[in-house]
Amino acid sequence: MDFVIGMNLLAVALLIGLGALGVGIGMGLLGGRFLEGAARQPELAPMLRTQMFLVVALLDAIAMIGVGIALFFAFANPYIV
Repeated sequence: MDFVIGMNLLAVALLIGLGALGVGIGMGLLGGRFLEGAARQPELAPMLRTQMFLVVALLDAIAMIGVGIALFFAFANPYIV
């Protein structure tokens, strides 16, 4: 029983930590590419900004889904009988 709870806590930590790491890396790459594109063609900056914010929202949604699943495993674990 203790092993299941320990592995559960490890899974929750990995879900939250790796989700945050992936979103951070993705946003960093996205921001850098947006700045490169806006510097090359300044007239396209408003369109690129709109698309960038759409992708940022999708990246945040992925992180929030990971946090939701982690909280489900932390508080309503189906593996603990």
